[in-house]
Amino acid sequence: MLKLRNVLNISFMALALVGIIVYFAANETIGTIIILVAMVIKMAECCIRMIHKP
Repeated sequence: MLKLRNVLNISFMALALVGIIVYFAANETIGTIIILVAMVIKMAECCIRMIHKP
């Protein structure tokens, strides 16, 4: 379960960074969508963390 959480965290950080870059450099709408997808991934990771207690 820890590996899944790590993968979700890394993908969240990467997408958030890409979303911010796209938002300011190219297109605000596309950047917002990318950031929202990153937030959904982070919420999934958070739910996994709350549900799975060691």
